[in-house]
Parts: sequence; structure tokens; C-alpha cells
Amino acid sequence: MRALIVRGGWAGHEPVACTELFRDFLEGNGFTLHIAETLDAYTSDDHFDLIVQCWTGARFTEAQETALVDRVRAGAGFAGWHGGIVATGYEAPRYQFMVGGRFVCHPGGFVEHTININKTHSLAYGLSTFPVRTEQYFLHVDPTLDVLATTTFTGDHGAPETAGAVMPVAWTRRFGAGRVFVNTLGHSPTDLQVPPTRKITERGMLWACGIVPDHDRDH
Repeated sequence: MRALIVRGGWAGHEPVACTELFRDFLEGNGFTLHIAETLDAYTSDDHFDLIVQCWTGARFTEAQETALVDRVRAGAGFAGWHGGIVATGYEAPRYQFMVGGRFVCHPGGFVEHTININKTHSLAYGLSTFPVRTEQYFLHVDPTLDVLATTTFTGDHGAPETAGAVMPVAWTRRFGAGRVFVNTLGHSPTDLQVPPTRKITERGMLWACGIVPDHDRDH
């Protein structure tokens, strides 16, 4: 299997350090990795089973957007986390439709909040509610997402309009013959190394390319 990691954009999300955290995991699951630090990687003729994107603030050309969306619709897996997948491509409607959510704001910056797990989701086994201190992403989302995790906003931090909003944190999504996984956690390597956050991300990447997780290995 072949995986393409596309990383770049806003340096504050540490795209190199964050993606390097998963190198051993992906190689250990049989992937040959290809690293690209240009969005033109999407317009190449190479085949990839999985595309992992970590690029905050991307401005896709029409050719880049079309090539990426068509690849996923044809069967490639697409996965990513935090701003690298939902705070990017704002001018790219086909990309936005494929991903199923876009970042709006994170009231209060780094705040304590709770991540609730949807126990009925196929990737939820062994996971339970856990606390985090990081950005709580408020999004505009597609109502058809298959939601793995949520967080509930309190209306604090100068955003009373958000009170009671139950917001998706991680989700899976079928897109044509392809699969899309999004985890809005992962501002930094430290956030991604929180055990449940890392587990969710690892499982999501494997799900995106059609690998069924080994339940016994994860208990």
C-alpha cells in the first residue's frame, strides 16, 4: 500500500512534526510513504491508497482541487486533523463538500473541555469520554456525517451564542468510492500524543483506506 502525506501551510500547526508522529505507525501497517510539501502533488499521476493532509490555510488551484476530489471519489482514502483539514481550502467548494466540515472559530483559545465518544460508531471500541485542554473547534458541518466524537459548548469565552451546541470532533464519511476521516483535535504534537486522540487518529487513517482495525490489538 502507498500513502501520500501532504504537509505545509501555516507553521504554527507544526505540519512536519505532527505528520512525523505517525510515520512509524503507517510504515508498521504496511504503507510505503511518500512525502510532499507542495499541493501540486495532487495533480501527479501516482496512485495512493491513502492521502494524509496537514496543510492549514491552503489555497487550492482549480486543478489541485479537482484532482484531489476526483482521486478520493474514485476510491482513495483521505484523512487529516485540526486546521490541516478543516481550516483550509475555504475557496474550494468541492473540497469543502468532500470533507464535510469547515472551521469557524475556537472561543477562548486553549480551554478545558470534554470529548464524548459515540459508542455506536464502528471505531469507538475501547474508547470513552476524556478531557482535553486545547482549542475547542466550532464548525459548520454536513448533517450526514458519521460522528465518532463530540464536544458540547458552554457559551463561555465571549461566545454565548454557542451555549449548548453539540459539535462533531471526529467523523467518518463515505465519498463516492472513497472514505474521508477528520479529527479536529491535533493543534500540536503534544495534543496528538494524548492517548485517546492518537488512537482516534490512527484508527481513522486505517479506516480511510479500508483497513479493518484489529480489535484484539487495541484492548
